[in-house]
Amino acid sequence: MGRRTLLLIAALVVAALGTVLVWMYANNANQAAQEGQKLVSVLVAKSKIEVGTSGSAAQSNGSFEQVTLPQSAVTGSSLSSSSPIANQVAIVPIFPGQQIISQQWGTAGQTSGLAIPTGQIALSVQLGDPERVAGFVAPGSTVAIFTTGTSGAAAGQGTATVRLLLANISVLAVGPTTLVSAAAGANANTEQIPAAILTLAVTQDQAQKIIYASGKTGAATFSGMYFALMNADSKVTVNNLGANGANLFK
Repeated sequence: MGRRTLLLIAALVVAALGTVLVWMYANNANQAAQEGQKLVSVLVAKSKIEVGTSGSAAQSNGSFEQVTLPQSAVTGSSLSSSSPIANQVAIVPIFPGQQIISQQWGTAGQTSGLAIPTGQIALSVQLGDPERVAGFVAPGSTVAIFTTGTSGAAAGQGTATVRLLLANISVLAVGPTTLVSAAAGANANTEQIPAAILTLAVTQDQAQKIIYASGKTGAATFSGMYFALMNADSKVTVNNLGANGANLFK
């Protein structure tokens, strides 16, 4: 065997070894990156699931798909398998792209209404995309609610303020996104903006505050709300004085 042949064989061996090492490095790096992001496999609705559809029927119809998401984007009660809900039925409409969570499912007798926690009531509000975290608020989400307006005793008085109204509010259901008309600019022309109706589980006291803060009173001092997603590590304080023109840049 000639010298050139030996050098060629050696070069091929080195190249093959280098390829293996590169593959191992890339594979380990990818695995490390995934571990760092804490990826979680969850069920997501592939098509709309109507109220009354059983979990087993939805599985058979191909209404579920398995997706991998960062844990930070996963709702706390999301399901990774349809087995826990196989014998249950959807008690609220589930729209494509929504994570499948246990609160959406129950017995057939619950399909005439929402699964409302004991001692609470269900309240619905309509919010645009920015006010509901660009559509990331989903059934099962926990939200903090901020209110905007004036803190004076009557409309037009006092200081314009943004404050935290309520925290740790559970979202029971989210309707489909629709286009609604809204005033745009000083000339009061209207534009179409995406909005959806969100249904919350609240106490009577919380419901009264939300209705007032949404500007539903005759001489409303507050005129709107923003929702913020919360997780187990979120820290908010309801008695915070909020932001206004006097302290905005302090």
